[in-house]
Amino acid sequence: MSEAPATRLRDHGLQVTAQRIAVLHAVDQSPHVTADRVAEAARKRIGSISRQAVYDSLTVLVETGLVRRIEPAGSPARYEARTGDNHHHLVCRSCGRVVDVDCAIGHTACLTPDDDAGFEVDEAEVVYWGACPECQTAAS
Repeated sequence: MSEAPATRLRDHGLQVTAQRIAVLHAVDQSPHVTADRVAEAARKRIGSISRQAVYDSLTVLVETGLVRRIEPAGSPARYEARTGDNHHHLVCRSCGRVVDVDCAIGHTACLTPDDDAGFEVDEAEVVYWGACPECQTAAS
């Protein structure tokens, strides 16, 4: 991310704390990171942070739109700093690797369901499943 975590926190009206900076930095550095990995990275950065402080920080960052939470089936929630666009994910069934993929057709093509049942749709979640190149190579 181009702006420093402290600046981004302030820009979103959040109090700047060492814990929030460490958590946001961890998400910036490792797209699709789990909360456990965020905690490890935050501890390396600031020394000590409770699991609850990590979860609290992640919740606030998601609520303010600084971080996006994704939940691929059968895997722990993951967090990413890429927000505000309509992108999707590829997930490897073997190793769990997750990568971003832009919409296949147009900017918001997948935001138009056949029948919206009166909903105002603002986001679509598409997850593609398969085998990443490394797992394909290992399997052959």
